[in-house]
Amino acid sequence: MFTGIVEEIGHIVSVQRHAFSQIITISASDILGGTNIGDSIAVNGVCLTVTSIGSKQFSADVMHETINKSSLGNLRAGMAVNLERAMPANGRFGGHIVSGHIDGVGRITKISKDDNAVWYTINAGKEIMQLIVPKGSITIDGISLTVAGVNDDSFKVSVIPHTRQVTTLSQRRINDCVNLENDIVGKYIKRLLQTGESLDVTADGLGEISTRQDVSVKAQSSQRQNTSGITREFLGKYGF
Repeated sequence: MFTGIVEEIGHIVSVQRHAFSQIITISASDILGGTNIGDSIAVNGVCLTVTSIGSKQFSADVMHETINKSSLGNLRAGMAVNLERAMPANGRFGGHIVSGHIDGVGRITKISKDDNAVWYTINAGKEIMQLIVPKGSITIDGISLTVAGVNDDSFKVSVIPHTRQVTTLSQRRINDCVNLENDIVGKYIKRLLQTGESLDVTADGLGEISTRQDVSVKAQSSQRQNTSGITREFLGKYGF
């Protein structure tokens, strides 16, 4: 698990391309301290396994599915990438829950200055946009950010100078592709709604949650009736 707080900017040393996969070698320094073969490192938000470690660099395999779902297939020697080690059990939770499993790729459509901040507008597909909410969390190239605005096919984030300085966002330009990971909490809620399961909350209000399978699913006209037991009032009550 990661938190979306980038530890270091690394640079691609080489990319060995195969028919449907590749091996990338990345130069780094800070994150190599205490890192061993088999450890996980998020590269532009993609969880990769360290397969070899050299002098100020490491290598990782990128499989076919990862190339299809992320922008790692576009990497070239010399490119900068965001790096974060997996979160230790006793570490600070500085961002939000990030799995390192990319949901898809977005495209930067607008970049604008706002005093000391910079606004990025990112276009994304419906499957990603339906899980993005104002003031919610989104991971962009491995960076934990807060959604500042949402439209039907795009969303906006406002980035402070520090974040731009310590990540690759300062190098991003209009039409660049970025890796996107939705908040995992929203994905679980969506799954529960789709499968017809509901959340049972104990009467003491402490939020002890279990799931149960509804005994029936009804349809009203051409739309599926919500039998999950999750309502807007329920989500609002428990902070969603």
